[in-house]
Amino acid sequence: MAANEVLAVMMFVSFIALVFTGFPVAWLLGGLAILFSALAVVLEADFNLAIGMDWNYTSLTVDRIWKVMENWVMVALPMFILMGLLLDRSGIANQLMISFARLFGGLRGGLAITVTVIGLLLAATTGIIGASVVLLALLGLPVMMQQGYDKSFAAGTVCAVGTLGILIPPSIMLVLMADRMSMSVGDLFLGAVFPGALLGGLYILYILFVGWLSPEKAPAAPTQPFDWQAVKDLFLAILPPAFLILAVLGSIFFGLATPTEAAGVGAAGALLLAVVKGQMSKSVMREVLSETTKTTAYIFAVLLGATAFSLVLRGLGGDELIEGVLLNLPFEPTGIMICILLATFLLGFFLDWIELTLIVLPLVSPVVIGLGFDPIWFTILFAVCLQTSFLTPPVGFAIFYLKGVAPEGIDVTTIYKGVVPFIGLQVLGMLIIFNWQAVVTWLPAQAYE
Repeated sequence: MAANEVLAVMMFVSFIALVFTGFPVAWLLGGLAILFSALAVVLEADFNLAIGMDWNYTSLTVDRIWKVMENWVMVALPMFILMGLLLDRSGIANQLMISFARLFGGLRGGLAITVTVIGLLLAATTGIIGASVVLLALLGLPVMMQQGYDKSFAAGTVCAVGTLGILIPPSIMLVLMADRMSMSVGDLFLGAVFPGALLGGLYILYILFVGWLSPEKAPAAPTQPFDWQAVKDLFLAILPPAFLILAVLGSIFFGLATPTEAAGVGAAGALLLAVVKGQMSKSVMREVLSETTKTTAYIFAVLLGATAFSLVLRGLGGDELIEGVLLNLPFEPTGIMICILLATFLLGFFLDWIELTLIVLPLVSPVVIGLGFDPIWFTILFAVCLQTSFLTPPVGFAIFYLKGVAPEGIDVTTIYKGVVPFIGLQVLGMLIIFNWQAVVTWLPAQAYE
């Protein structure tokens, strides 16, 4: 192994190891980029080692960072974050919970199905995992506990459903992936619609199965008869999120707006709904804007650090090293793809989706595309794989979001037990998408007919 390849391996391993120190990831990435650039200079100049550093990558770092900040696609991020936070404060989810509980509550597992359906609607309007998990926990967990639901089953349902927001468009993860892959955000949004619905459908089937097999874990709840007034209430509850979904995704699908413009439309629509619902005040607006600024700053800080990190890693030949390792595996292209997804799944136990999106995805995507796989299909498959990182210990953020607001009696061990079946369902969803690419590629193809 050449000296530059040794440095590339050390750089990547150092990042994996230092993540566990709790030091801010953004500074960690940027600091390692500077450290290994300096180390390459010293080893080459003072120790006459043939590092063979491709300095074009490092000299382009500042220019690349500037281009990241100039990228209009990235403007969509704060707009989608703002939209999600405004919806979180609007009271729409509470109305949905009351209406859907009346519709499904009489079924075994009906309250869990209600949480799933609301989670799907929230995912298509917010796209923020923390907000979705906390909101579903506050609305759904106390009701399910009161009706005698198994604690692990109820907690696992809330956790898993809350993570759908990272996949179902408008998704901030897909915006970042589109930037890293130099792809259309609209194509990824359209490609993620059916996979997101597939996962939601698998969750509902599992809940019905548990209710049928073990009714004591998901008993039916006493509800009022579902009459015409209930139909009217349900329609009025669905109307606001349906309006936002149509405004955002419809404007992209029909070519009326770019994803960035659609993000602005969505944020404006969410603000209008919050005002109409009477949930907007100076203090609420101040809180929403503050949270939007913090979340956006965190993502962009990691983005800038990852840009510097990946450019230096490539300058050391890290991308060629990874490509060589993958292509030399004793497998066919399908086997190589499975190895990439398996490695990503395992890395998700320790790394956040942002680091995996910004570092791992750009390194493996040239190999995948070179093997002849569809880039939209691979990116969505990678995104579904990353969704599991919110549920897998020890870093599963959805678990800790839930623990922060969970009722007494639900500890981390209980939540871990509850999410295991849903991780299995996500893996099953990946297998379906892996074997039937049309689940991803059909809808984007229709946009060009």
